[in-house]
Amino acid sequence: QIPAYYSHKPTAKRGYLFTSKEPLFPFGFGLSYTTFAYSNLRVEPARISPQGTARVQVAVRNTGRCRGDEIVQLYLRDRYSSVTRPVKELKDFRRIALEPGESRVVEFAVTPDKLALLGLGMRSVVEPGTFDVLVGGSSVDLLSAPLEVVESR
Repeated sequence: QIPAYYSHKPTAKRGYLFTSKEPLFPFGFGLSYTTFAYSNLRVEPARISPQGTARVQVAVRNTGRCRGDEIVQLYLRDRYSSVTRPVKELKDFRRIALEPGESRVVEFAVTPDKLALLGLGMRSVVEPGTFDVLVGGSSVDLLSAPLEVVESR
């Protein structure tokens, strides 16, 4: 939809309003002579305490004809938070080299420091709730699995 202009004519500097809002290349995008496929994303355990650690595993396969390097990226999304957080946050990454047809399981640890936010008094705190664990080769092509942080009793 074209925005309304009140009491003035549109100028050349407002052209950005009429373009696509998607970036040309997503964050983490990289050119390669091969392709990669992600599968079998697992988060274990799926429920942790605020002081707990979860292990994330994903299988990455080189589906192309050339040897290639891939940057496997781990993002976290806090579904509900007491403060506004980014839609997704890059928390870790691994660079792996794969031959054609080769597959490898990549592992990450989701520790309390990766789940924490700055709360009242500017202190680091891990809030209970559901997080989405997102893994992929860029910020848009991602596999997703839930991680529940539950209050210790």
